[in-house]
Amino acid sequence: MTARRRAVLAVAALLLVPGCGTSFADTVAAEARASADAGRGVPPGDPAEGDCAERAAPDPDRPRVGLDFRLDDDLRTVTGTETVVFTADRATVELVFRLVPNAPGAAAEGNRLTVDAVRGEDVAGSGYEDGQADGPGGLYVIRLERELEAGDETQVALDFTLLLGSGGFERVGTAEGVSWWASGAPLLAREPGVGWARDPFVGILGETATSPVADTHIRVSAPAALTVLMTGDQDEPSAVRDGRRTWTATEPVARDVSVAVGEFATATTTTPGGVRVTTGVLPDAGMPADGLADWTVEAIGDLAERFGAFPYRTLTVPLLPDRGGGIEYPSSILLAGADQLVLLHEVAHMWFYGMVGDSQFRDPWLDEAFASYAESVGFPPGDVAQQLALPGDVGAAMDQFSESGQYFEQVYGKGAAALLTARDAAGPRAFDAAVRCYVDANAWTIATPDDVARALADLPAALDVLVDAGALRPEDLPG
Repeated sequence: MTARRRAVLAVAALLLVPGCGTSFADTVAAEARASADAGRGVPPGDPAEGDCAERAAPDPDRPRVGLDFRLDDDLRTVTGTETVVFTADRATVELVFRLVPNAPGAAAEGNRLTVDAVRGEDVAGSGYEDGQADGPGGLYVIRLERELEAGDETQVALDFTLLLGSGGFERVGTAEGVSWWASGAPLLAREPGVGWARDPFVGILGETATSPVADTHIRVSAPAALTVLMTGDQDEPSAVRDGRRTWTATEPVARDVSVAVGEFATATTTTPGGVRVTTGVLPDAGMPADGLADWTVEAIGDLAERFGAFPYRTLTVPLLPDRGGGIEYPSSILLAGADQLVLLHEVAHMWFYGMVGDSQFRDPWLDEAFASYAESVGFPPGDVAQQLALPGDVGAAMDQFSESGQYFEQVYGKGAAALLTARDAAGPRAFDAAVRCYVDANAWTIATPDDVARALADLPAALDVLVDAGALRPEDLPG
């Protein structure tokens, strides 16, 4: 996910309540899993060249998550309950959650996420781990009374409180008449087949989370005068009761969620492929909601032609105050400042992060370089060679960057330049087909550089470019 400031545009220009909602939690726990292809939009078409398998389906044993939020009338406090049904993919005696609002940058703005209580038949105890985040900590660990073997299931519920700060554009915050939170609840930190992701937080702008897709259900109670825009397929809000309304949404395959609540004027339209797009603008936004919807529909269409069907049935785009860039979440984008190129980048993340996941700490280029590449193809190329000559490896982990500018240049700028150069070296048609096969083969998983190398195995010229740029290592290449 991408909390982007104007530094991104500089690179792009060169390339072109505790205990509440128990009935809701019971409903989530009892609900049957969605069908394997639910939420994937229309079926993917044939690649431009070659042949690849049908788009992969989500793991049938993926977690089931219910999120019940209540935004207080002060618009600064969110209380809630998260219910998680987790099926072990390998033996474990614990569950690990990431507390993203406690990251150094977010916490500095006054944001804070605390866990107030934990419940579950298998719960033996719980507590915080530092994770190089601000207090009370960046990770929350639930210890289990029994070891879960592969295939075993457990259910837990976490009551939490989220305090929303203000001052700058972050994934959580509040301003006059609007509040927003993304990763605003404890985030299950699991890389299926590998284990729990305890990667440290970093002090630069960027993400460090790793989370699996989950059947996700959301409920938000908010002051009646405000509109909610969030991840998932939203239902009509409830009738007003005690000055509040309740909004619900489902998204069968979401890694994480975002919510924005404010005085939004909205517009809704449907793409030719059947994706329902809802945009929202605040008073005095300077752009109408239907204009933002037109931009979004255009971006979805352009990217679907290259990467296959849009991954979700819906996409919501609330336009927030400030001019910070954008933050992508599954089927939802928090956009700060009306910028069409930033929007295109964030829509590209629906494929690269939303559907094809990655360890954002270990392999940030797998979503950021690909999203920057997606926004660059079809635009004036700029000085690609200059970007490609920048020092440092595209495939560096987040703790290898000393400051944010280096991260943006190396991962966004050099990463996009490497992919553009690899495309030219292999031939655009063959490269586009291979990337589309990579997307379909790794849908709803946590991809690795090995997966990229495997997809490009028949395009040695492209592999050479990516190795030279430090995106791939020689040992990543197929034998």
